[in-house]
Amino acid sequence: MALPTIGAVAQPPGKPAPPRIVVTADPELDDNNSLIRFLLYSSDLNIEGLIYASSQFHWKGDGKGTKWFVPNREYSRFGLNLCPCESWRWAKDECFIHDAVEAYAKVYPNLKVHHPTYPAPADLRSKIRYGNIEFDGDISRDSPGSDLIKTLILDNKPGPLFLAAWGGHSTIARALKSIQEQYEYTTEWEALRKKIARKVVLLPSGDQDDMYTLYIKPNWPDIEYRQFRNGPNYGYGAQLGARPENAAYLTAAWMKENVSDRGPLGALYRVWGDGKQMVKGDKLDYFGLAGHTGEELKKMGYAVWMPVQPKGSWLGEGDNHTFMNMLGNGLRAYEAASYGGWGGRDAGQREGVSFSFSSSQDTSASAMATSLSTQNNRSGKSAAEPEYPNFFPQAQRDFAARLHWSVTPVYSGANHEPVVRIEGPLAAAASPGDKIRLNGSVSDPDGNAVSVKWWQFQTGSYPNTVVISNPTSAQAEVLIPKEAAGGQTIHLILEGTDNGTPSLTRYQRLIITVRNK
Repeated sequence: MALPTIGAVAQPPGKPAPPRIVVTADPELDDNNSLIRFLLYSSDLNIEGLIYASSQFHWKGDGKGTKWFVPNREYSRFGLNLCPCESWRWAKDECFIHDAVEAYAKVYPNLKVHHPTYPAPADLRSKIRYGNIEFDGDISRDSPGSDLIKTLILDNKPGPLFLAAWGGHSTIARALKSIQEQYEYTTEWEALRKKIARKVVLLPSGDQDDMYTLYIKPNWPDIEYRQFRNGPNYGYGAQLGARPENAAYLTAAWMKENVSDRGPLGALYRVWGDGKQMVKGDKLDYFGLAGHTGEELKKMGYAVWMPVQPKGSWLGEGDNHTFMNMLGNGLRAYEAASYGGWGGRDAGQREGVSFSFSSSQDTSASAMATSLSTQNNRSGKSAAEPEYPNFFPQAQRDFAARLHWSVTPVYSGANHEPVVRIEGPLAAAASPGDKIRLNGSVSDPDGNAVSVKWWQFQTGSYPNTVVISNPTSAQAEVLIPKEAAGGQTIHLILEGTDNGTPSLTRYQRLIITVRNK
């Protein structure tokens, strides 16, 4: 009897629409760095908003001399006693989002050569807004940023709307509060609340102004709140205790060759000892000062909360986990919180399995100082969890390739990702004891050789390991375990890596659902 072959769909006809996403960001230096990476992946995304946000770590003030203070914020830590104050760590005429988009505009003609779906700079400029930036956690009034988010939440476009909070949630919270104030006492309210709960997905980088806890969660409890862990550590201090295979991608030499010297976007990217500060005189931003020891910096009045690193080395991109699962790399991680990808997986569960741990994700200097070993490090796991794949080298090489695109006007002058396919649907059903043929294919637009392998991504609800025959061939076979229960899922990945420079990796995910016996 012929064995069933999986060529299933999941590769729907036509390309799936890119995820709709809004970024709200405060002027922390790692937000600047995350934004540069984010723009390099705008070819994979439908960017609906680039919004300046406040947080407990950065707020502008109202310009009227109003002084602000919230107990236990960073201005009263590290021996500091600097507030009540009129603003906190916010530069006059702050425009880091504008600056990043203008750098993108300079390299757009090159990027377009390598990927035709990069958005025009004018389109990105039209999405920039200032949100609720005056004070930490102030949702008392609408802002241009909250108005944009409100409009997007209320539109009738299909698919989820992902709202990434790299700073505080106040601009997002104000958009929701404005909707609540307008509709709460109308006959449309209950249906509208359900629609919004189905549509909106929050991608937090911690609750940096308490507005998720104080307003969003109590008033909108059904809105999905994805917190990722286990994935690569992109944050401050990533080089401290990094695995050997990851450490090479954090060194000054690698950063100079692949990031800092790569055109306008690379020049804007922050590294250790680069001579820059987001706000002049900021006593928490000592990262740009080269040639000083930690003790010397302390004597200069800086709050030194992590060891000084070599000049030019990795500084941090602490908000990457909010969007790295949105990328079109074939892992389909944006489809469900539990799927997992280059940003980690949902903090609370594998499909059908719950885990318990702290959900704090603050990427600020203060939060990192409080617990450097856990903040921004999503590699820790409970004893019950399987080992999560180490995606950091692949993600860094991919970032380097896109920065190379930005300075390369000819397609043949750079490497491009391989194409990985699974024949048939990407969702299939099988019975316990079945042997399933897997038929994949790989190709490379540059003519590079591509190595392939099949592996099990243990984010499905079947908790054990399956047997894959010939896993390094495009044609393989998987045995569905006899003890697998009906309804359990098994996630299989076909991975292809080319031998270009830098080598690039793409995937395709097949999800097998076990039939009832």
